[in-house]
Amino acid sequence: MTKGRWVKKIKEACEAAGTYEPYFENAILTLAEILEKRDEAAQMYKEDGERPVIMHINKANQENMTKNPILVVWDDLNKSALAYWRDLGLTPAGLRNITKTAPGNKKRSRLEEALEKLTNEGKTLEGSKKIY
Repeated sequence: MTKGRWVKKIKEACEAAGTYEPYFENAILTLAEILEKRDEAAQMYKEDGERPVIMHINKANQENMTKNPILVVWDDLNKSALAYWRDLGLTPAGLRNITKTAPGNKKRSRLEEALEKLTNEGKTLEGSKKIY
């Protein structure tokens, strides 16, 4: 998928999760670039026969089995992308972090909740007439 299509897809995912903010644009663009390169690596891996290990000739001219470098690059790009997905709140852990630290979403203690409830009840009682 192209970078432009990834940008659109990532923005849609952020909006659906409720985490999109305009200041995430640079992170979204970077993630889109990573995903575009990851897709290219996946395509190269398929064209190469999807071999997880290949024969490698070292400096001593000996053959050794080694991980396919294309697969290693794909894995590295995938790990980088995962970090951005998490930062944008597009994984369960990332979403929990964003909603926990967002302004207004701070977890309150039971005491704070009770005090707020008492304060709100006091406000509603002030405006009502006393009935004896």
